[in-house]
Amino acid sequence: MDSDELYSSIKGILIDQFEVDESAISLDANLYDELEIDSIDAVDLLVQLKELTGKKISPDVFKDVRTIRDVLSALTSL
Repeated sequence: MDSDELYSSIKGILIDQFEVDESAISLDANLYDELEIDSIDAVDLLVQLKELTGKKISPDVFKDVRTIRDVLSALTSL
């Protein structure tokens, strides 16, 4: 899965699972401040991303993630 496909999938998860307005989603959107993802949502997002990628994502890797671009970087580094 390339980064464009991954970004599209992440957008879909945010819209479908977390009811984020599509217009608010961009690579530089802050998950916590702009998209209102809280710590429980972040755990749920990790589960969704694991299902999407088939890779275990360490919470330590995810603790420094702030933007969607950070999520993409973390996933592509796995």
